[in-house]
Amino acid sequence: MKSSMLALLAIAAFAQTPNTDIHYKLSPDSMQQEGVPAGEVKGPFILPSEVYPGTQHTYWVYVPAQYDPKVPASLMIFNDGQAFMNPQADIRAPFVMDNLIYRREIPVMIGVFINPGRRPDQPEPTLSNWGDRDTNRPVEYNSLDDKYARVIVDELLPVLYKEYNISKDPERHGIGGSSSGAIAAFTVAWERPDHFRKVLSNVGSFVNLRGGHAYADIVRTSEKKPIRVFLVDGRNDNRELRRDGSYDETRDWFYQNVRLQQALSEKGYDVNYSWGIQRHGQKMLQTVFPEMMRWLWRDHPVSTDPQDMVERSFNAPK
Repeated sequence: MKSSMLALLAIAAFAQTPNTDIHYKLSPDSMQQEGVPAGEVKGPFILPSEVYPGTQHTYWVYVPAQYDPKVPASLMIFNDGQAFMNPQADIRAPFVMDNLIYRREIPVMIGVFINPGRRPDQPEPTLSNWGDRDTNRPVEYNSLDDKYARVIVDELLPVLYKEYNISKDPERHGIGGSSSGAIAAFTVAWERPDHFRKVLSNVGSFVNLRGGHAYADIVRTSEKKPIRVFLVDGRNDNRELRRDGSYDETRDWFYQNVRLQQALSEKGYDVNYSWGIQRHGQKMLQTVFPEMMRWLWRDHPVSTDPQDMVERSFNAPK
């Protein structure tokens, strides 16, 4: 009787939770702006994987209008690429990059949108199905090992370096994602800070799907690494109150994101964070994504010479 009552209370509490996502809207920087030169999204391309035999990764490449093959560009990679690049979805990253590059708020950068691995007979992830049940996403993104980092560093980067003039400076490489894609981005930088030092994390799954709740303690007990992290989450993100009324903190997304932020801060990391009221998803990210990009890339070169009229003008196409 007691457990049944707790279950009913838990269900009732969830039912009374308002839709906390309704006030998050696309920022102006997430929309096409008149007069801003548009970059080109190329692809899809297929990347066979030896790290995960029998699987392949689909990816697309954003090339800004300002890209000059003679000048090394920065690099930003987005996991669950289909969701970040879609011009009708919540993030619309190519529009954001167009606008911020044009105003010199972030450096000229190549963007890569990569989907989780899948067998050729499995479906490509979509906005309504990110692939947790029918691709390699759960294993690749949520495991605390170096295998997905090897996909990015050892399999993807060499292909990109052949096609584009991308800086090999790890300070000029960033990676980001949402949910499991966010913990995967953190793991790539954590395992390979010699290649990636900027992490964009939205509603990161730093929870006990495959041990991700351990990251806060791992950060505290490990030597500090040269990475910069921006975390975003909401107070209504999967708080893991079970149907029987019991609570599991290792599966509380918001709690574990806060734990990780506190561990990073205590350790002296370059960390920023924003706690909203969103549920699990990308509604808050559609509002804050441009600012996350500005903050992560805030130290790109800038000229203070008042006679430098190039630096004082819009970043025109090459």
